[in-house]
Parts: sequence; C-alpha cells; structure tokens
Amino acid sequence: MATAGAPHKTADAFLDAYLRELSAVGNRSPYTIRNYRNDIGAFLRWCAERELEPLSATRALFREYLTELKDAGMASASLTRRTSTVHGFYKYLLAEGATERDQLYGVALPKRPKRLPKVIDPATLDLLMQQPSTETPAGLRDRAMFELLYGGGLRISELVSLDLGQVDLGQGEAIIHGKGAKERVVLFGEPAMQALERYLEAGRPWLHAAASGKVGRKPGPALFLNRFGGRLTARSVQSIIKHHAMAAGISVDVHPHLLRHSFATHLLDGGADLRIVQDLLGHSSANTTQIYTHVSQARQAAVSAAAWEKLAEQALEGPRRGRRARSA
Repeated sequence: MATAGAPHKTADAFLDAYLRELSAVGNRSPYTIRNYRNDIGAFLRWCAERELEPLSATRALFREYLTELKDAGMASASLTRRTSTVHGFYKYLLAEGATERDQLYGVALPKRPKRLPKVIDPATLDLLMQQPSTETPAGLRDRAMFELLYGGGLRISELVSLDLGQVDLGQGEAIIHGKGAKERVVLFGEPAMQALERYLEAGRPWLHAAASGKVGRKPGPALFLNRFGGRLTARSVQSIIKHHAMAAGISVDVHPHLLRHSFATHLLDGGADLRIVQDLLGHSSANTTQIYTHVSQARQAAVSAAAWEKLAEQALEGPRRGRRARSA
C-alpha cells in the first residue's frame, strides 16, 4: 500500500523510472537493463493476470510466483536472478515511498546446484598446445597464450590486459591485475617461459611492425597483439582457442576458463596445498578454491575405479585361459 503523500504512479511507471535510474546512475549496460525489464515485467504481468496489485505484493505471493516458475522448469540460476532482480525493484519502491516496508524481505534465493568445473586431460591438453604453428608470428603468439593461460592459471581478462612490463621471463613470473583491482604474482614453468621467449623474439616484433607501418598508429605496450598490431580482445582469444581445438580434432568444448580449471585441478592432483592454489588463482576465499578439491577427488576416484576394473579383468583372464585350454 502506498504511503500518504506518495506519488500516484503505477507499478509500470515506477519500473520505467527505476530502469532509467539504473542506466544513468548505476551504469548498467543496455543488456542488463533489458534483462531487468524482462524479469520485473514478467512478475508485474503475472500479478495483472490475477488482478493483483503489484505494489501490495507479499512474500507469500512472490513465493507462489517462484514456485510456478520452478514447476514450469525454469533453471535454478534463472530463478536466482529473477528473485534478486525483482527484490531489488521492491527495495527501490520502498526508497521512493511507494510502499511502507520491504515487502519481499526474507524471500530466500533458490539454492543453485554446485557444478563441478570440467577439466581437460593432459593428453588432450598436449594436442591443443602443439596445434599452433611455430613457423608463423600468429602461431608463436597462440602457443605462448595457451601456455600462459594454463601455466599461470590466468583468467582471459587478465591475459589480454597484460603488458610487456608485467612479465619477467628470467623469474618465470608475471604481475597480474585481477578482479577488484587486486594485484598478485603468478608463476609459470619452463614450457610457458620458452613459448613466451620465442614469441617475443620472432612473433611480436613482426606483429608490432605491422602496426608501425600504418600512418598515425603507434603500437602500445600490450603483450599479445593482433595482426594489426593492436591489443587482442577476449573474444578474439576465445575464437583462437576454439579454432585450434577444432583443427586438433578435440571434441570437448575448449575455452579459456577450461585451462584455468585444469591448472588448478592438476596442481591439486599433484599434491599442491589448497592455500597455494588459492593464492595463484587470486581467490579471496578458500571456499571458492575448495571446489577444485572435489574435482580432483572425483578424478582420482575414477582413475582408481578404472584400475580396479583392469585388475579384476586380469585376475579373471587366467581362469578363462585355463578353461579355453581344457576345452580345446
């Protein structure tokens, strides 16, 4: 119910004002604003179809709405987003004086099922690493990118933002500016060091020269350059990885974050301490890194099961050979 003196506006009018404010002050992207309009608008229409006043909605009513969405098959992630988005709108209504309290306060977000991240096995990883040609500047660049993504456990945004001055080949380390403007040092091994050294000697200079020859264009300090001498974008790196994966005949969906997942899991498989992996990945909480222990345990269980199955098969093979010999 609206408070005394509150403007007599409809829920749709409040929604328009809310989205304008988010766009202007909240700096939300057009894509986000569109999603907000769809999510909140869907609930307002649901209320209208039942001749209910959205400005008087209750927690019980909203739970009924969420239950209908869940029964209709909406994914947990979408339900979580819908809950958060609509609740944000009702907080705005309270701030604007359209309601006397936060009417959806206490509506719990649906629990999202934990999905174990996928990893790439070492043999497939090697196929990917060997695919880029070391005879071309672009191939040298791609090999160096793949080795650094995996060897340093980088996010794609961290990779494309790297500048020359952030990488120390002598120490095998790079200074990374990660999420939340947090800075960390990542270490990478010999394969990444060698690939980067070859790229910096014979790949980047050629790509740098491609831009230097253009009037009025000066290449910047970016570590990884495109064929025009500019900084590679995240989208370009994604396309490059998929191109090489297809060329190598890899059937799984290979993407930059898969290499980061694999880096963490392979470290834990090798006995690395969880806290060390947390620091290398740049996670603020060990709980985020913890999921990789589950992946590692699941992989080890699968390997153990396969080994026991092979041993059992070998144990049965002796009696089988004996029976075949007797029957012959």
